[in-house]
Amino acid sequence: MKPRIRSTTILCVRRNGKVVMAGDGQVTMGEEVLKGSANKLRRLYKDRILAGFAGSTADALSLLSRFEAKLEQHNGNLPRSVVELAKEWRTDRVLRHLEALLLTADVANTYILGGNGDVIEPDEPVAAVGSGGGYARSAATALLNNTELGAREIVEKSMEIAGRLCIFTNSTVRYEELS
Repeated sequence: MKPRIRSTTILCVRRNGKVVMAGDGQVTMGEEVLKGSANKLRRLYKDRILAGFAGSTADALSLLSRFEAKLEQHNGNLPRSVVELAKEWRTDRVLRHLEALLLTADVANTYILGGNGDVIEPDEPVAAVGSGGGYARSAATALLNNTELGAREIVEKSMEIAGRLCIFTNSTVRYEELS
């Protein structure tokens, strides 16, 4: 049986006009940590769009490349670009087999793109993907609802919590911010 590659916590929080996305650096296969400092975040379309990925790295990078092309084609319009990518993802034979998730955000929108061509716009100003995504999202939601912390502080504390709870998440975290 092929060892399952598990990795990643990507978290995005919006508060007070700021959008902060974070991604840990751990990549594991089976019970082994292969890398601790992978960069799973990208700034796209003139640094106006943030994207984080979870899943197979090769698949995610292929998906990011197509997403960048959609952003260029639609002049950085994030809602239109994610819908067009999702349509292509559902119908393209190669894309349908990609094992990756994208979390994308600009100053006004957040979307999760799933492997079935799903486009999810979260109800809350918090979104997360990856093995530790549930831990990070839960922590961020609690902090958002019960503190006055800014987006960056919420993301930092939430990623720290996820890193303590999820064995596929580490404390080497990168941050990107839009305002």
